[in-house]
Amino acid sequence: MRFLRAVCLTALLSSAAGCAALSTGQAGEPEYASEADANIRLGDEALERKDYLQAEKYFEHVRTKYPYLDVANEAELKLADLDFAQERYAESREKYQSFIKLHPTHPRVDYAAYRAALSHFEDIPSDFFLVPPSTEKDQTEVRAALVALNDFVRQYPNSQYLGEAKQKLEQTREKLAEHEMYVASFYARRERWKAVAQRLESLLKNYPGTKLEEEALFDLHDAYVRLNDAERAKQTLQRVIERLPGTPAAERARRMMGS
Repeated sequence: MRFLRAVCLTALLSSAAGCAALSTGQAGEPEYASEADANIRLGDEALERKDYLQAEKYFEHVRTKYPYLDVANEAELKLADLDFAQERYAESREKYQSFIKLHPTHPRVDYAAYRAALSHFEDIPSDFFLVPPSTEKDQTEVRAALVALNDFVRQYPNSQYLGEAKQKLEQTREKLAEHEMYVASFYARRERWKAVAQRLESLLKNYPGTKLEEEALFDLHDAYVRLNDAERAKQTLQRVIERLPGTPAAERARRMMGS
């Protein structure tokens, strides 16, 4: 009896697994439409329901079966989008960049360029609560995002994605400024004031206008005071007045200068 129940249970699990495979499109080839556009639409629908394997089959079918039609180029972009949707950012970036090289005059080349840049941004370390904050992690992808987004803004000033790209670029600059501030604070706790000043000068030079500007300027003034560099400390207060005119910070700097 136990053996019989075990056999029945095995059969039931196998059946359930088979149904799951069918529901996610993992069993065999899909039923392709007779027209390329229809297959693109079917692939989009599969992608929308996160049936990635089926979506890939539809897009790949269009790319290989209709290589000389414009829709094949669209399929190439869809395959890159498919990787992006699965957070396979390096793979998606490679496909977008390949599309740009192969089709430099295509109407959607700006889309490919933006998504390639965005793949760096989306790959930036997150602030998951169980791990150290992103400011303490490796900043390679953040810097790559800064370069890629800057390049996009410069190369595609008329793109419909320009506004989004500028927003992401500003967020990237903020993240890098936060990292510089984190490193400066690290050195300050160890009273390495020269290193503090170097980091803060780098922040102010490379990422001007961020929300950290006021804090960075006053921390820089403090670092120069601790280094007994009265002239640079005074110059830093003057920079507060010049860079943040008409603000409480500027008024504070004037009081500190005795004027």
